[in-house]
Amino acid sequence: MKIIFAGTPHNAAQTLEALIAGGVEIAAVLTRTDAEVGRSKKLTPSPVALVAQEHGIKTLKYNQVDATALDAIKSVSADLGVVVAYGALLKLDVLKALPKGWINLHYSLLPGLRGAAPVQHAILNGLGTTGVSVFKLDEGMDTGPIISTVQTKIEVGENSAHLLSRLTLLGISALLETLPSIAAGFAQEMPQDHTAKTFAPKINRDAARINWQEPAKQIENLVNAMNPEPMAWTIYNGDPIRVLAARALVEAAVDSPAGSVSLLDGKPVVAAGKGTCLEIIQVQPSGKQAMPAPEWYRGQVSKGSVVFE
Repeated sequence: MKIIFAGTPHNAAQTLEALIAGGVEIAAVLTRTDAEVGRSKKLTPSPVALVAQEHGIKTLKYNQVDATALDAIKSVSADLGVVVAYGALLKLDVLKALPKGWINLHYSLLPGLRGAAPVQHAILNGLGTTGVSVFKLDEGMDTGPIISTVQTKIEVGENSAHLLSRLTLLGISALLETLPSIAAGFAQEMPQDHTAKTFAPKINRDAARINWQEPAKQIENLVNAMNPEPMAWTIYNGDPIRVLAARALVEAAVDSPAGSVSLLDGKPVVAAGKGTCLEIIQVQPSGKQAMPAPEWYRGQVSKGSVVFE
């Protein structure tokens, strides 16, 4: 069974590498066009394109699958399409272009957390478990019938980077187990329960701003969910400062206005909503490198009170 693999970022590239190592025949790769990277804005191929190049695999670069891209897809005579974070929806004519259709690897337990940011929203919502779903693509947003799922617990204090890394490995295993059954025609498809759907839309920087009136545990979830992108942030002395790591102190409380920073058992903590407090562990002031929060606090408290807006 020949496959066309559609994906763009690093987790998709890792998945492609694993499929190649597992003996899956990749007829071609579909990825987004080269993008400007870094301060130099140098045009750089996507991580998936780089893996394809390394293995001598034909690469189709399109940001959307229009008529020209569809012709290119048809020309490679693939049997099945596998999508892992490609970054664009596929229309019906594209879905029907391959004999066995297209499957998608999604980083949640569908129908929960449909959309572009399921890993972030799983942590942001304080879920105890999540997982991966392999499903057949239809015209909807993550609405097609499910072929397989793998569940995992979300670890205490786990951020999005770490969770995505684990889900990528789970997804690789799920695909390697699922593809042979699709090739043999034995794969079972289970319709989703659309009444149980939830959504995980893309998160922008505004949504990553900390509201110190919220309980500390909710802020901890926000900090973990936004790491590594777009990073939780707040305002200090008129400038943005990122909070890279933090944890709610369940058995501690402070009697200070929300946003006030003080020392508790030698650790910098911030007063949050409902009398709760949050230990800040790592921060990144504007224009500077990330640093341990105690080191940052020592440099600020000598100047007076420390208060986040």
